[in-house]
Amino acid sequence: MTATQAPPSARFDPALRGVALAVVLGTIMTTLDTTIVNVALNVLGRDLDASLSTVQWVITGYLLALSMTIPITGWAIERFGAKATWIVSLALFGAGSILCGAAWSAGSLIAFRALQGIGGGLLMPVAQTMLTRAAGPERLGRVMAVISIPGMLAPALGPLAGGLLLDHLSWRWMFYVNVPVCAVALLLAVRLLPRDEERRPESRLDLLGLALLSPGLAATVYGLSQVGEGTAGTQAFAGLLLGAVLMAAFVAHSLRGAGRALLDVRLFRDRAFTASTVTLFVYSVGVFGVLLLVPLYSQTVSGPGVLAAGLLVAPMGAGAIVTMLIAGRLTDRLGPHRPGITGILIVLAGMFACTRVDVSTGPVLMAAAMFVIGLGHGLVTPSIMASAYRTLPRPALPGAATASQILIRVGSALGAAVTAVVLQSLIRSQGTGVGTFATTFRWSLVIVAVAVVPALLIPRRPAPPA
Repeated sequence: MTATQAPPSARFDPALRGVALAVVLGTIMTTLDTTIVNVALNVLGRDLDASLSTVQWVITGYLLALSMTIPITGWAIERFGAKATWIVSLALFGAGSILCGAAWSAGSLIAFRALQGIGGGLLMPVAQTMLTRAAGPERLGRVMAVISIPGMLAPALGPLAGGLLLDHLSWRWMFYVNVPVCAVALLLAVRLLPRDEERRPESRLDLLGLALLSPGLAATVYGLSQVGEGTAGTQAFAGLLLGAVLMAAFVAHSLRGAGRALLDVRLFRDRAFTASTVTLFVYSVGVFGVLLLVPLYSQTVSGPGVLAAGLLVAPMGAGAIVTMLIAGRLTDRLGPHRPGITGILIVLAGMFACTRVDVSTGPVLMAAAMFVIGLGHGLVTPSIMASAYRTLPRPALPGAATASQILIRVGSALGAAVTAVVLQSLIRSQGTGVGTFATTFRWSLVIVAVAVVPALLIPRRPAPPA
């Protein structure tokens, strides 16, 4: 076999392409729904006769349900199988979308958003598990590039789609638009996903672990969201303290459980997994801050307009798509170390340009900086995610996917909180000038720069034999 010929186990065969197609179509809905409603809070409050503090729970309730559901993913895959769990999750998300569109009050909408979040919380870790199982170590870079597509597009397309729908249709269509996509995703799942052959019907749910980890994660996300909204008082402190206590208790429980806990924290003994997940956590904190800052900068400097703000974020998605086309192949050929660190350095270059904004900076220059950030982001996400799973045994994949999603979720919430606190403190001392945003961009740049440290610990070697 020549050096240019890929072995059969390294080829992107039709079966793997079918799994990837079914997975991307299912996950893109949940990622869009984390941002599409953000632009509709005022409209929802007016139509449902509710205060902004009440309507805010349409977003917070979805995120909390999403966070609380993620920890049971590993057990559900082991007990019922990945395909069955995926289909049930899609059905729950679709049913929640229909009910959200038919909601008659703020309370009913919040409850139905929670149902959406339960289905959505399972989808991403199940998707990663199915793809890593189907791909094997020699194709992990390419399948992680595929699974990263929804995450790349959501920050740009969510507010943009929400703005377009609100301009021309009722807010209810922000939820109804999910229904046909969900129906097609269900059909593809039934036809294309492999049969569940790796399940253990006798597997028992770790109820004590669930009682510790899910509320602990929800309390942490809630506390961070309160900090992000400027409520850095009793509610935020209580949420963060309760979350820290419950998750610390879960870690102790998991270490005593000898692998029978809801999530086996001994996975973090693996160097590649630990270095990769810590890198993703720190990187998510910094990059999510930028995704919040840019729309605020647009509306402050260029005037109000949801559509204009969405268009300013869109170049990041475009840049990410460009490099994702090669990121997977580079990772599979060279290993994740070099593509991942190169991507972080490119992101830092784009963020440095954001820190140089002044009164003469127009939307074109900011859009160019976002495009550069996207170019780096398209390298970082697939390579670092692939690195997390390369050296783990096959039975550990569901738990690993669950753990990585938990860290990314908490990292995103922490990024929103840090950005909001820094921006609000600067506004109080300096006002809402351009310099306030430039300084806040510097905070995000420093956080992303810290991600280089754990990234340097990622193993340099290419994929091991399948």
